[in-house]
Amino acid sequence: MTQSLALESAPQDASTTPALGALPVRASGLHLHFDGQPAVLDGLDWTLQPGQVVGLLGRNGAGKTTLLETLLGLSEPQRGEVRLFGQPALRPDDALRARLGYVPQQSDLFEEFTADQLLRYFRSFYPTWNEAKVEGLMSRWDLPRNRAISRMSQGQQQRLSIVRALAHDPDLLVLDEPVASLDPAGRRDFLRELVEQVLDRGTTVLFSTHILSDLERVAFNIAFLSGGRITLQAPQDELSEQVRLLIGDEAALQAVVDSHRGQVLRRRAPGDKTGVQVAQQSRWLVRFSDGSPLPMSSAQVRCETLGLEDLFVELTQ
Repeated sequence: MTQSLALESAPQDASTTPALGALPVRASGLHLHFDGQPAVLDGLDWTLQPGQVVGLLGRNGAGKTTLLETLLGLSEPQRGEVRLFGQPALRPDDALRARLGYVPQQSDLFEEFTADQLLRYFRSFYPTWNEAKVEGLMSRWDLPRNRAISRMSQGQQQRLSIVRALAHDPDLLVLDEPVASLDPAGRRDFLRELVEQVLDRGTTVLFSTHILSDLERVAFNIAFLSGGRITLQAPQDELSEQVRLLIGDEAALQAVVDSHRGQVLRRRAPGDKTGVQVAQQSRWLVRFSDGSPLPMSSAQVRCETLGLEDLFVELTQ
């Protein structure tokens, strides 16, 4: 997949030239389904701003990998469009490809190459290749340069994929479970490198992971994928300050939401088997973001704050 980003060529004309100041990612009305299956993407709209670091969360099978591949033009939706820096993702030119970095969930390295051979090969496609960064990462991560990639450990292969993706200082970096095979020390080192990339260059970063502690370290924004759509995206601190779980009967919950001008993110009525049942009470996940006072627990309504893990469970059931 990464090879297609680097190698396939497309003619450039005025209609496909990336616009200055265009959003790194703008997805409109994406719909994608596989035969006999519910839609993986169901009218999904999404934009990423320059310099954002966004962690993508969703349950296994929710379509995170499919979404990332669609955003990069590696999968074609049945309906909708993705534009990267103003250019159609399905028709990228060489200038756009040079701005993209991608680490797929499954390594797609040329296994018969050594690390040095692989990096020399890809260096020829990127005018912004940062050899000093490559040398620093290869040395710090103690990666073998002259061993066949097929003989490297899974963690070494994943580190090499990350080196390749960072080497040309991309403006948009997309990572699909980038640290799944790394030990805790390797994950911390990678996350530190990721933060430096963003702070130094203003890179837009989108990554999925199931390791919530990693998101809490580096993702300034969290996005939740459920039912084929982005159900919520917000900065981490806003989520902790603004989102509450309300538990009570529906009339009392509606009164609290109305009086505090809340936005209901998810409702679960008594008997809803997808949620944790609390007696015969409903559970509403509500965001209070207009500056009005947050509700407090009372005799009729219990109000709970949520950590990232609890919020993930509530939003992705």
